[in-house]
Amino acid sequence: MTTLLKRNAMLYFRDKVNLLLSLLAIFIIIALYGLFLGNVWGDDRIRALPEVDALRQSWLTAGILAVSAITTSMGAFGVIVDDRDKKMDKGFYASKIKRSHITSAYILNAFIVGVIMTIITAIPLSIFIIAIGGTALTFLSYVKAAGIILLASLSGTAMVCFIISMLKSRNASSTASTIMGTLIGFLMGIYLPIGTLPDAVQTAIKIFPPSHAASLLRQIFMEMPMQVTFEGVPTEYLEGFKEAMGVVYTFGEHVITPFVSIIYLIVSALIFYGLSLINMRRRKS
Repeated sequence: MTTLLKRNAMLYFRDKVNLLLSLLAIFIIIALYGLFLGNVWGDDRIRALPEVDALRQSWLTAGILAVSAITTSMGAFGVIVDDRDKKMDKGFYASKIKRSHITSAYILNAFIVGVIMTIITAIPLSIFIIAIGGTALTFLSYVKAAGIILLASLSGTAMVCFIISMLKSRNASSTASTIMGTLIGFLMGIYLPIGTLPDAVQTAIKIFPPSHAASLLRQIFMEMPMQVTFEGVPTEYLEGFKEAMGVVYTFGEHVITPFVSIIYLIVSALIFYGLSLINMRRRKS
């Protein structure tokens, strides 16, 4: 399985077009905020608070990292689609390699790619936060962020794996990638703060598993900026800001705790992986 894993990783990183396309959603988000959406973030009262630029960039960074965990995993799954298109998978299944090892190599490669690319994305974004006057995270916060990135990649890989398991051609995969890359920002409350969206859309965002990874990352990246920006501001105003910006999610009067979000990510990942394996077995039968 190790040989297959190396082969899949090399194919992904050698394909520069696929590599760039897997980062397209990130470029779109950055471009949208740089050109159009920067002024709609928060009302005049928030923009008048101290160090709000660092707070906004921390919020955006968390969302970008959550998106990256999904889109880069989808790019890595392009290998399995290409193999199906070229009928190379039939050669693998006809060999002495266990089918479970072949499937695991595809899935593990996508997961590893998601983790690596998301961490690489986090480095310049974190440096930029410091460059505009923000405070660097503590070592413990970086460790927590790395743990959430692992969970985000796990959840994102599982969901993408389920989608890919239902596709039969490269064209279908490209279409799915385009749609996913376009919608992912809305489904995770990245393009606009969740508090500005209709109730039905807010509910959809809260149900969408990767959105919980975005929420957890916001809690980590925005913790220190919020302390500075909202110093001396009434607590109820800060709590309203957290809910409106998707730092925390609520259902009715109940606030979803980080522990619940973590469990939700793990359980949803297991469900999607299970459904993916069922689809893959059907394709082989």
